[in-house]
Amino acid sequence: MTNPDSGRMGKWALRSVLLVAILAAPTAYSEVVARKPETTGAQTLLGNYLAGRIARHNHDIEAAAKFYTRALEADPTNEAILEQAFLLEARAGHWERATELARELVNVEPSHRVAQFLLAINAFKAGDYKEAEEHFSEARQGPTVDPTSTLARAWTQEAQGEHSKAFDTLDALSTANWANFYLLYHRALIADVAGRHQLASKSYDAAFKRNPRTLRVVDAYARHAARGNRKDLAIAALKLHMAKTLPHPITESLLKDIEKGDSPELVVSTPAEGLAEVFYGIGSVAVGEGNLETGTQYLKFALLLKPDFPLAQVALAEAYSEAEKYEDEIAAFDNVPESSPLWLNVQIQKAFALASLERIDDAKAVLDKIIAENPDDIRPLDALGSILRSKERHEEAREYYTRAIDLIDKPAQRNWALYYARGVTNERLKDWPAAEADFKQALELNPDESLILNYLGYSWVDQGMNLEQAMDYIRKAVSLKPDDGYYVDSLGWAYYRLGSMPQAVEQLERAVELRPDDPIINDHLGDAYWRVGRTLEAKYQWYQSMTLEPEDDLKEMLTKKIASGLDAASATKSTSEMVEAKRNTSH
Repeated sequence: MTNPDSGRMGKWALRSVLLVAILAAPTAYSEVVARKPETTGAQTLLGNYLAGRIARHNHDIEAAAKFYTRALEADPTNEAILEQAFLLEARAGHWERATELARELVNVEPSHRVAQFLLAINAFKAGDYKEAEEHFSEARQGPTVDPTSTLARAWTQEAQGEHSKAFDTLDALSTANWANFYLLYHRALIADVAGRHQLASKSYDAAFKRNPRTLRVVDAYARHAARGNRKDLAIAALKLHMAKTLPHPITESLLKDIEKGDSPELVVSTPAEGLAEVFYGIGSVAVGEGNLETGTQYLKFALLLKPDFPLAQVALAEAYSEAEKYEDEIAAFDNVPESSPLWLNVQIQKAFALASLERIDDAKAVLDKIIAENPDDIRPLDALGSILRSKERHEEAREYYTRAIDLIDKPAQRNWALYYARGVTNERLKDWPAAEADFKQALELNPDESLILNYLGYSWVDQGMNLEQAMDYIRKAVSLKPDDGYYVDSLGWAYYRLGSMPQAVEQLERAVELRPDDPIINDHLGDAYWRVGRTLEAKYQWYQSMTLEPEDDLKEMLTKKIASGLDAASATKSTSEMVEAKRNTSH
């Protein structure tokens, strides 16, 4: 990499001045982007570099790519900036510019993994499979088994008609137990594409037995079986999978198609689709594990190889959602065609993304359209109720929850959340009889659900009702989730309401240990301290609560208590009013 003693500003020299620049006069990236591109000099280099780092930290990939590219223009031989500029241009999907930077990068860092992958994909798309295989080989990470490079090389060999060589390459994964799924699944896919259907059947069967809950495995297995005139096997595999997992639109749609005699397309029918499957599979796992940068990049590679890939678009949207980049999430969802079985689910998730942007009326319009087109589907009704409830539009929320519940012929365990949600809405509308009925119905459907136990028990204590059973419910909620600070606070506050101050202090102290950042819990502990005569500690807890951005009504009450004590101020906000805020925060 760059020699820090060289005449130009190298990687290490740049780092040595960054702290000084940050402390002295950090440049906001919104200001840097407004500068004229022709501005040059160390200030521009540092400003763009810093702005790029801030934008990258904020997952603003378009802006980050722009800033690092400008920084590279100011110092074109700096390898650290070159690497970041390449990675960001690739994550942004600016393929022409990313390819140029990838070529530069592999000249100074030949084993750079992502750069080699991009060059390999470009060669593959151009039909130069030998060059693609060379780039994939260069991307391997040392002597250890590397699933991405290995699987990619196998598909590149299959593209050249070298079937046996592709299977031999896959066998390198067999020494690692964690890679066995990839070995079996991609062996089955390659065998199908190569026309070796008996080997494909054997591999699909082994993969399915090992991973019957995995959507992509059962999807591929059932399609293969149906095309091989084994309709009964395809249906049995789908039904076994569906019995072990939550409903999914892909398996539901596929089962209907096979039952009526359709012969569905294979999950992978060409080597290019197989290569896209490699990057989709590993990218979606990376996103699920919280590695958003790698996951996003691999998913972008999958879409570069296979632009019409709804599952990859959904996985990419999930990555954007985790990064709180809701506009990008919506854009990814908009690339899923209406013909996809995923479309309805995608519209629901799009509505939640719009709600995250405070575009509530837009979210409502999306869901109202879906509801009108699918009047017997509970999901959009439930989603719209949840969005409206989160914005305290409780009257409207109750209407949609009720419409959803009216579609239920016979309540089952999976319906508990609907009754619970409507119960919360009824409680917020001060319709306690209706709320209590909903909570009881939810609890009958799911007796061990801590949310229901906590809310119903908490509410009863607050109203002085059914105290013995209420305490049993709260204790059970705590036993189910002993490290949930909100539930422990419920127990402590219940003791407080019952006048059992020593037990209240004990539980509320533990709740504050578990959730020190919650203003309501700190306030509760302050009240309990005051009641046992620990007035200085009480005021400390109320001060602490004031630092944690409490709601305006709680802030007003805290101000009175700090000034005059608990006895001279109104009682703290009622438990029933607090509980929904707790639920939204923790769940």
